[in-house]
Amino acid sequence: MVERSLLFEPNRHSSSEPYGSLPLMASENRSAATVTDPDGRKVVLLARIWEDKISRDHPELVDHLEAVMETVAGPDHVEPDALSHRTRFYRRGAGPSRWLMAVVSYEQQPARIITALANRKDPKRWKP
Repeated sequence: MVERSLLFEPNRHSSSEPYGSLPLMASENRSAATVTDPDGRKVVLLARIWEDKISRDHPELVDHLEAVMETVAGPDHVEPDALSHRTRFYRRGAGPSRWLMAVVSYEQQPARIITALANRKDPKRWKP
């Protein structure tokens, strides 16, 4: 089940608010959504990652937030990332392409989705 944050809305940072203030720092860590991975671990997608990284780098995913979260909750394929403490979750037919991939970092608690992208190619270790 995907849990969306009630606080998720575009940043409305006032230019008069000093950088490094508590309200700004809290808004940088607000979550867009939360999900549980197949091993029962809580995984969050921070609003700033969704807005400033995934939506900008991969605009084809803007309307697919729920698909990204469902990829982590119920993947068709899972494999380790090239970097330790990270895992790649893949789901077929989710999002705008053949595969949707979400990368989760388990270096902090709760774990965080750090990127997501759509891909037409099968994952490297995929065996149908």
